[in-house]
Amino acid sequence: MNIKSLLLGSAAALIAVSGARAADAVVVAEPEPAEYVKICDVYGAGYFYIPGTETCLRIGGYVRYDIGAGDIGSFDGARATDVKSGKDQGTWKKNARFALKTWTGQETELGTLKTYTETRFNFGNSRDSGRASYDLVNDRYVAGAGAGGSVSLNFAWIQLGGLRVGKDESAFDTFIGYAGNVIQDTLVPYGGFDTNVVQYYFDAGNGFSAVVSLEEGYGAYTIDSYVPHVVGGVKWTQGWGAITGVVAYDSNYEEVAGKVRLDVNVSSALSLFLMGGYGSDSNYTDGSYFLPAGGRGMYKQWSGNWAVWGGGSYKFNEKTSFNAQVSYDEGKNLGVAANIAYDVVPGFTVTAEVDYLNVGNDTVSNWTHAEKKSNIGGILRFQRSF
Repeated sequence: MNIKSLLLGSAAALIAVSGARAADAVVVAEPEPAEYVKICDVYGAGYFYIPGTETCLRIGGYVRYDIGAGDIGSFDGARATDVKSGKDQGTWKKNARFALKTWTGQETELGTLKTYTETRFNFGNSRDSGRASYDLVNDRYVAGAGAGGSVSLNFAWIQLGGLRVGKDESAFDTFIGYAGNVIQDTLVPYGGFDTNVVQYYFDAGNGFSAVVSLEEGYGAYTIDSYVPHVVGGVKWTQGWGAITGVVAYDSNYEEVAGKVRLDVNVSSALSLFLMGGYGSDSNYTDGSYFLPAGGRGMYKQWSGNWAVWGGGSYKFNEKTSFNAQVSYDEGKNLGVAANIAYDVVPGFTVTAEVDYLNVGNDTVSNWTHAEKKSNIGGILRFQRSF
């Protein structure tokens, strides 16, 4: 009887405790407030605020596929060795690229703080990668390298107000502008590109701007002491176009080069440009321990002292444009490039280009590895930009 009473009492106690707990209010943790991405329209389309900061970020880039054919001197073709017969013959030159770009911007008490980066991932064959080479050890020919990949950091700079530091392309080219909207715009080269820089940009706000750039150079054109290469430029921009001039000092060889350019907006559909370059070259040809290939330095990369580039763009409609460039230098090297660019849908462009290079009596053949005087080729480009 005592055991029965004990069991009944225990059950009643458990029911009472359970009922008391059920009567208590259920406590649920408050959710953290959602922090949505906010659009930043201060620096243009595509920017958004990085959550928790005042920094605006934009992410973009492009995916590109190039198909080239023709003479290697036109920059569009490639050569290969037939693996059965050993015959040297032409082949496609192809390259796939993914370029990743980032931009940031933030307003500070010292001005706008900006950054820009661009990294390129490539896979393709070079103009000579398919050619066989001779293996001296095994006394036989071996196949060429074929297609391969590469990664390059093309831009990575910081700018506060007018001061920019980091990896950029030379102001000798960027400030005055590239030589037209053609793919192969360096059939007659107009300057070296890759370099680390310390630059200052000045914008008067009335169309006048200027730049001073201290540059390191690249490859064989890298500075050989603590003295940097120096570039200076001025520009006057109005609604009709612009007039620009740049001067560069090659500290390695103590040579000077300069370019002047006229851009004209003839109409809303037609724009034209004319650019001329002149450079000294006495130290490139004699009296130096290292002689640059073809008498070229970091900035004067054309043949002889002078060179000219001209061309323009014409928009047939919102989707289709025609672009052309003609270039010529004192070494009698003549380059012609023309293309049609068509926007299939917004962000996807197909460009078909024809290129021609007539090698003169000087140095360009060393630069382009041209194997004959007259070179022609073509390239088809597919590009998705985002």
